[in-house]
Amino acid sequence: MFALLNPFAAGADKIAPAAAVAMVKSGEAVLIDVREPAEFAQSRADGAVNIPVSQLSWMGDPSSADSAVALTTGKPVILYCASGARSGMAGKLLRKRGHKTVYNLGSLNEWRNGGGRVLG
Repeated sequence: MFALLNPFAAGADKIAPAAAVAMVKSGEAVLIDVREPAEFAQSRADGAVNIPVSQLSWMGDPSSADSAVALTTGKPVILYCASGARSGMAGKLLRKRGHKTVYNLGSLNEWRNGGGRVLG
């Protein structure tokens, strides 16, 4: 748990919005919205899968039977939330769980700024 709170713990690398959009559109990466389901229902990036950060402790573990299908593809993972804080915590957790290539896009607005379509 302390690794999640440690600002020096290895987390997700930052990714440029346009690069994130291109990687997701090409199928090269998986886009994960770590906000709560009610937030996701209001607006979301086109192509995003909703896995709330509160559920990543078990859904983000590739060795678990409860692992989210989107996180078992072996593809790079791109995370976003409302401000970038939760996606930053999620990136640290996924790295700790063994995911090698994890990016923090930041906010949903960053997706829009990179040319990505927002639904809702």
